[in-house]
Amino acid sequence: MRTSTAHGWSVPVAAGADFLGTALPTAVAFFAIGAARPVRQAVLIAFLWVLVGLAARRYAPSTWDDGAPVGPVVRDWLVLLGALALLRTVSGLGDPPGAVLAALCPSLAVTVLCRKAIHRRVVAVRRCARGLRRVLVIGEAGAVDAVVGQLAERTDHGYVVVGACVLGEGDVLSGVPVAARLRAGAPTAADEDAVPVAEAADALGADLVFVTTGRRMCGDRLRRLSWALHDRGRRLMVLPGVVEVARRRVRITSAAGLTLLDISPPARRGLPALLKAATDRAGSLVLLLVLAPLFALLALAVRMSSPGPVLYRQTRVGRNGTPFPMWKFRTMVVDADRMKGDLAAVNEHDGHMFKLRRDPRVTSAGRFLRRYSLDELPQLANVLVGHMSLVGPRPPLPEEVARYDQVEMRRLSVKPGLTGLWQVSGRSDLSWHETVSLDLRYVDNWSWAWDMAVMARTVRAVLDGRGAY
Repeated sequence: MRTSTAHGWSVPVAAGADFLGTALPTAVAFFAIGAARPVRQAVLIAFLWVLVGLAARRYAPSTWDDGAPVGPVVRDWLVLLGALALLRTVSGLGDPPGAVLAALCPSLAVTVLCRKAIHRRVVAVRRCARGLRRVLVIGEAGAVDAVVGQLAERTDHGYVVVGACVLGEGDVLSGVPVAARLRAGAPTAADEDAVPVAEAADALGADLVFVTTGRRMCGDRLRRLSWALHDRGRRLMVLPGVVEVARRRVRITSAAGLTLLDISPPARRGLPALLKAATDRAGSLVLLLVLAPLFALLALAVRMSSPGPVLYRQTRVGRNGTPFPMWKFRTMVVDADRMKGDLAAVNEHDGHMFKLRRDPRVTSAGRFLRRYSLDELPQLANVLVGHMSLVGPRPPLPEEVARYDQVEMRRLSVKPGLTGLWQVSGRSDLSWHETVSLDLRYVDNWSWAWDMAVMARTVRAVLDGRGAY
């Protein structure tokens, strides 16, 4: 079986789940409200829902590369509502619009849950090295290494590099086999690039070709290469060199025959920022009130485990480098800060953070609090007063920030968070490079829906306790 079709099951499964997940709850709801011809209406709505998904390419294999975001599902659902409103007007069905809307709400929830389940299955298959598309990369040696390294950092995508066609004489250090070398200068014949690339793709069984941009890959050369590959039935993808940009921020447009990538800036103001701020304040206030009894029990446990204050105050660096006092339940002995210098030589983290899996300064109660992140709960007060957000990068220490480079400083472009991608992706088990990459991905691509997904994943991460020490 070709690797590109090994997860072809996702298309019929996703379409079937959409159909049944819409038809069944909608039919039940229509029966409940006494709608006319409930089964026929439910089947029609389910059929239209699948058509909307097909028109929006929601079942393509590349759909699962960006996860299973809620936003596109909601947009498709609104399109479905518009189509139904038009059909109901033409057909003259008289069911109240509010009742129809209420009948469709369960189907939206079922669709979101089904797509998330399918995405998890697709990712699991990919991580077993199945269901991958074989890729031939064309570009200069350094660009090929960069592509291979970027793909190797994560295992939730659907591509595996099987070879490269290198422009010039540079050495490929990533270990990918060089199937052909192309002239550094512009080709002198129309098929000078096409023949060796096509032969390499055939020999390696490549499903598609990645072309990296650069000074040697001019527009005319790329154009002629695309003609040759497309004439041979090969798909071509152009890598513009921009990384960690969510698909929703990218729009393709054209001007004077030029193809342009319009990349929208990260959300920093306007309605998304207001919604995030409102969620932070309201959510932190509700959680502080609901968790007040737990706070009392944890405070008693800290006080009984070792002498010293219940809360630990520490200066952290917030948005735009502004320091603020951050509060935690004390998990270490009172003089822990003075002991840190003596333990610096045994630091187990490879970056600017200080982490020890078995830190001798941690108290017995502190180990339990850290494992389940209960020591972080007082930071809800920091969220309430505006120092932090519910979701964001980890708040760093001033001495860590002092060693930041220009790229790492971008982590401070948003408020630090009580939870974030670092916390739900492995926490202290992650390398410094992985930590920074996750934070920068969030800084540039955050959305309110993504925040909600991270908070939902936080519950599972806290119960799992992996990487918490």
